[in-house]
Amino acid sequence: MKSTLVKLGGIAAFCALGMSTHAFAAMDPQLENTLIAVCKAGASNSLVSFNGTMKEYRINEARIFPRLVCNGENFHQFALSQGAEKTAQRIGRYVQGQVTIKDITANTMDEVYAVNF
Repeated sequence: MKSTLVKLGGIAAFCALGMSTHAFAAMDPQLENTLIAVCKAGASNSLVSFNGTMKEYRINEARIFPRLVCNGENFHQFALSQGAEKTAQRIGRYVQGQVTIKDITANTMDEVYAVNF
């Protein structure tokens, strides 16, 4: 009985280890190459090239652009830092905004009411 429990415990530990390492698995090479192509096309400042890449790889813009990071920057900031204003303007609607709320009663007359979005 005791050896059966040890075997079952070992099997359970092995299965749990298999499930936990899956979360830390490396990105699929094909997906990585696709995202690199999107980053390169975005940095080119050519909307023809950018749109062609988007259609070629069937990229869902609403799903990818808020999450895509190229060289440590979100995609919108990456395009701006590469001088690709056309691309940045094209994907600007997918950028997630920020909201700042200030207590109005605590403000004096010389303070500015700022809301970033």
